[in-house]
Amino acid sequence: MEDKTSNPYDMDGSSFDADRYLQKLLKECSLKQIMDTEATIVRQTQTLHSDMQTLVYENYNKFISATDTIRKMKTDFKSMETEMNLLMANMNSITEFSERITDTLQETRSQLTRLSGKHQLLKKLQFLSSLPAKLKTLIEEENYQQAVQEYSHAQKVLQQYGQQPSFQGIQEDCIKILDELKDRLKGEFRQTGKSAQSLTEIGELLLQLGERPSSLAKEMLECASKRLHEQIVVLQDQTDRDMIEFIDLGIEGFLKDLTLVISSYSDMFLTKHLEQEADDFEQTARIDLNAFVNRNVDEYLALVQDRAELEIGHGDSQIILRGLDRLHRRMTAMRTLCRAVDMSKSGIDIIVNAAQQLCQTHMRSLKDHFADSLSSVRLALVSSANTVPAGTAATSSSSQSGAAGGQGSTSGHTTTPLRELISNLYISTIEKVKGLMQDLLIFLQPEWSFNLKGDPKGVQCIEGIRENLLVAFLRHFCTTVNGYGTVSSTAPPTLLLVLSKVCLEMDRAGVHALTSLVDELYNLDAERSGTLVHESELCTEMRDSAQLLLDSYVRLQGLHLSQMLRKSVETRDWLNCLEPRSVRAVMKRVVEEISAIEAVLGELYDSSVTLHGGSRTTASSDSSRKTHFSIAASKQSQFRSTWSTYTPQSQLDSSFVSNMQRLFSEKIEIFAPVEFSKVSIITGIIKICLKTLLECVRLRTFSRYGLQQIQVDAHYLQMNLWRFVSDENLIHVLLDEILGSAVLRCLEPILMEPNAVEIICERN
Repeated sequence: MEDKTSNPYDMDGSSFDADRYLQKLLKECSLKQIMDTEATIVRQTQTLHSDMQTLVYENYNKFISATDTIRKMKTDFKSMETEMNLLMANMNSITEFSERITDTLQETRSQLTRLSGKHQLLKKLQFLSSLPAKLKTLIEEENYQQAVQEYSHAQKVLQQYGQQPSFQGIQEDCIKILDELKDRLKGEFRQTGKSAQSLTEIGELLLQLGERPSSLAKEMLECASKRLHEQIVVLQDQTDRDMIEFIDLGIEGFLKDLTLVISSYSDMFLTKHLEQEADDFEQTARIDLNAFVNRNVDEYLALVQDRAELEIGHGDSQIILRGLDRLHRRMTAMRTLCRAVDMSKSGIDIIVNAAQQLCQTHMRSLKDHFADSLSSVRLALVSSANTVPAGTAATSSSSQSGAAGGQGSTSGHTTTPLRELISNLYISTIEKVKGLMQDLLIFLQPEWSFNLKGDPKGVQCIEGIRENLLVAFLRHFCTTVNGYGTVSSTAPPTLLLVLSKVCLEMDRAGVHALTSLVDELYNLDAERSGTLVHESELCTEMRDSAQLLLDSYVRLQGLHLSQMLRKSVETRDWLNCLEPRSVRAVMKRVVEEISAIEAVLGELYDSSVTLHGGSRTTASSDSSRKTHFSIAASKQSQFRSTWSTYTPQSQLDSSFVSNMQRLFSEKIEIFAPVEFSKVSIITGIIKICLKTLLECVRLRTFSRYGLQQIQVDAHYLQMNLWRFVSDENLIHVLLDEILGSAVLRCLEPILMEPNAVEIICERN
């Protein structure tokens, strides 16, 4: 700091030397730098000059203002000095006159004091003498509080001088009057219909009159309970009011009276030290108060809960919750009055119960909606089955006439597309569930005073919404549709097909859409939760239901066709048959029915096969031409004879060889679960039909022409059924077994020439 002030080259320093500074600039700087320095110094000088002028102007103005202020103060002080002198003179005069008055009245002051005391004593004696009459007048006017106050003013005097004869009569009259007042107050205290405020006022008066607090406390709670019960009875009759009005009535009536009783009881018996009672009186009184509050609050909340249960599902949920929110706010505010009772907890319990009740109502609504949707689907299927084009009338009529137990084949053409029915059922169910789940979000709105997520019961309630509504409905969905897939069900096959497809859609997208929506709306983490049902479990149940329904569809359609085949075999006389000239009508009927089934399945499934490869669109080079006779002949090359040379003598050996072949061949599962594809479904139906035909053939005995008729029918089936399955060898194996069984059951096993069989089948 010292170096800076003593620097001769610092213009701001006190030791600045202009000549030395100039010499330094001439030595060290160029001409341009010197000119720049000069310009800088000139600019700074001008700035300083301008600042100086500004400071001088401002200070001059301040100086002028200060001068004016001082001049004015001098003038004001002169006038104040004159006024102070005048005031001092007046005070001296007043003091002198006061001393004169004091000296003059000194003698009469003591006399006035004595007279004033006597006057006060006379007024007190007059008050005491008129006290009994005044008390009676006040009691007759029912001004009990004023009567007690009047007696309280005279009570100390009467207690002190009550033994003297002049006061003894007054005291006895007052005591008798007060006893009557006590009896009257007790009578009114016990009367029904008194408000809580009246009970409190009467209780205060009785305490002032010396009533025992312990008995009065219990009696006060009993009378208050009767009054509060009357309030609840009045609320029970308010059925024509909405929830907000009902809650407001309860708040202004019941809860207001309860609050007044609690505060008055606390002021009278808990906050005061009552010397005439035992030490444990306060504890006993507090226990009685808590029991009183619990009992009455429970009764009121039970009434509110019953009313909420009546309103839930029938009234506006917003109005119901707004009323319950008002109740919760009031109950929360009452916590400070009675800390032993958690009022807000009781309010939360009602809201949780309301949420559970609304959840149950929505569950019933979902079940009814789903049942109505199923009824609509069944009605649409029935209407579609009854409304068929003219070209399919014969097929539909014959199909219905061959139905078993009223369950005719519904595989004819329909006017309502199945995809539309499936889409309507799926979308209506999903949207209904979404709408109801979003409706329950009303309980989590931030405007409410309660917070379900902050309460353990509330958290369980939120999780219960997911489990008891969404998960429970999805399982109800599976249970309901599974009922259509039982053996005893009378549902039409097409309905099973529709429901199976809907279950597949639920497995593919519906379950995920619903669970993810609910988890997002209610901020749930089902992945990490150990109590919430996982999405994959629901998807598995949906897929199992879809599989059950599809298997039932295959079973019903297979049994329907099998019944036609069984009747055609059992009702024919195979020993007296004529030589076959055509394919039997039932075989044509079976092919037509399977074609109609394929048309229905074509709307819902593609022709791909999940496990067995693609479908057959064209026949192999010889599949539509070769006969079962040629198949059998090719297989018999290993044996001693062919079917054309079959004789009864070789029956044992041929039967043995056939059984050996079946033993080592691949087993065909007739009722195995089918896959979700058109080819797999039709294959399952065909297997049931051919297996039924095989078993029926094994139970009949055939003549030569009967065997040949079976040969023609089998070849016709082989020519038409190969295109419906992915592996035509399955058809060949089953038809081989049918023809083989017919040969074994034939009395004259001679097969028809292959060319003749082909001509007959082509002609048909």
